[in-house]
Amino acid sequence: MKFTQDPVLLQQAHRIVVKVGSSLVTNEGRGLDEGAIGHWCEQLAALVKQGREVIMVSSGAVAEGMKRLGWSVRPKEIHELQAAAAVGQMGLVQMYETKLRESHIGSAQVLLTHADLADRERYLNARSTLLTLLQLGVVPVINENDTVVNDEIKFGDNDTLGALVANLVEADVLIILTDQKGLFTADPRRDPAATFVHAARAGDPDLERMAGGAGSGIGKGGMITKILAAKRAAGSGASTLIAWGREPDVLLRLAKGEPIGTWLLAQTPKNQARKRWMADHLQMRGSVTVDDGAVLKLVDEGKSLLPIGMTAVEGDFSRGDVIAIRAPSGLEIARGLANYASAEARLLCRKPSSEFERLLGYVAETEMVHRTNLVLTKTAEG
Repeated sequence: MKFTQDPVLLQQAHRIVVKVGSSLVTNEGRGLDEGAIGHWCEQLAALVKQGREVIMVSSGAVAEGMKRLGWSVRPKEIHELQAAAAVGQMGLVQMYETKLRESHIGSAQVLLTHADLADRERYLNARSTLLTLLQLGVVPVINENDTVVNDEIKFGDNDTLGALVANLVEADVLIILTDQKGLFTADPRRDPAATFVHAARAGDPDLERMAGGAGSGIGKGGMITKILAAKRAAGSGASTLIAWGREPDVLLRLAKGEPIGTWLLAQTPKNQARKRWMADHLQMRGSVTVDDGAVLKLVDEGKSLLPIGMTAVEGDFSRGDVIAIRAPSGLEIARGLANYASAEARLLCRKPSSEFERLLGYVAETEMVHRTNLVLTKTAEG
């Protein structure tokens, strides 16, 4: 491990996803820890007031629901786990809303399932909602929608959810707050020779071995899920920081550059990761042809693609699909995520945004492809 911590990384981070585990949120299952949640919310509010965008991914609904229902043993039946989550979610979101409001910051509850992020259209809808909330200075509080999932509710799933959210909003950094100081080369409770890992490359196979592997006692819902989450987050260029959630002012100290916890560093910068994914996307289902004015806006000015600049639509694609954008000559100049399906796009060709509602009955976006979801292809860059 020849990596060193990069305290500047979080100092420069603009969009941050913070994930906190249920053992911290519920004080080891004894009920919502009002003091701890309040402290994290104060720090989230301070980061927002610094001009940063922050999202909280919080566990704890099932544990809080068990307490409210008077259950001392975690149930095994899926419908009982879902019931506990439904009951606990009421208290969890109320606590975050109250504590963030005390710091004069708005909050929003967002419940997601993995299916929401696997479906193209739902993925884009979730992304648009979260980005709008962030632009409004609101802190989204996200949890898995445990009341409707079909799979067994597994401990550690919210580590994965945190990484998926980081991918979804193209976060700069994912911070995982846990009940451990960070990653060690072995379980320090069993191996006195274990040493602390200050920094490593996200996705390094050695990390999974250090965490005990998926089949070990250490790995079940423990550090292994965080290692795998960091690997997933790195796919979109986000580095991950694992730190002790009860470290005083942990988020603010990290934001100032103080070396705390374990950094798992993404090797591909965020913009390059997204550009590579779109440029290499092979399953494009369609394309749009644009006029010379739109080419100028896209290539020279870095603007979004507006329907008024489109002259033709080819193929059969859905909202959220990657489509090609072609110049009048037929040359592909860019690729991006479509905000409208092909049938709708055909109706919007050469039309201003003021006509969208009349033509479609609604307005999803004013752009066909937003500039944040668009990348110029190699042919356009010469």
